[in-house]
Amino acid sequence: MKNKLIAGSVLLFCATAAIAQGESGAGQDDKETSRELRKAEKELRRSERTVSYQSNQAFMRDFPDAANVNWRVKGAFEEATFDSKGVTLTAYYDAGSELVGTTTEKTFDDLPMKAQEHIKKFYSNYKPIDVVMFDDNENNDTDMMLYNSLFDGEDNYFVALKNNKETIILKVNMDGDTAFFKTL
Repeated sequence: MKNKLIAGSVLLFCATAAIAQGESGAGQDDKETSRELRKAEKELRRSERTVSYQSNQAFMRDFPDAANVNWRVKGAFEEATFDSKGVTLTAYYDAGSELVGTTTEKTFDDLPMKAQEHIKKFYSNYKPIDVVMFDDNENNDTDMMLYNSLFDGEDNYFVALKNNKETIILKVNMDGDTAFFKTL
């Protein structure tokens, strides 16, 4: 409610300032004023965005044993981080409130042996700092986004490696095939 009042005040202030400046001839042009109004409206919509009722209901059906659930809206997805059977997971729901997949933290030793050997051989000057496993919901064709990059929805590990110059992400499939994903 407070956000709506503040955003409404900002919009009213911008509109009043635009009219006053237009009358005095010393203000911004109409395009810039319109741009500022659109920006204020976009911020208002972003601040009001909450998790949908449908996603919450789908989550309760998908993960009935979930505990310590925390929701957030990030980009195109609604994310629920929760505990299940002693493991912390994050479930991702798309705009249609359908489960896209889940992620969970893993260790380097959880990777298929083929991937471990490949990484040790070709990335010996890097140190593994993070391993995340993405478990795709095969019933949903929505592409997933991790590390601000889209990828085809399929089960994969994402391995963050760091040296003294950079951090890179490798994508490892369940068979241990390893490919470069991105530089952070």
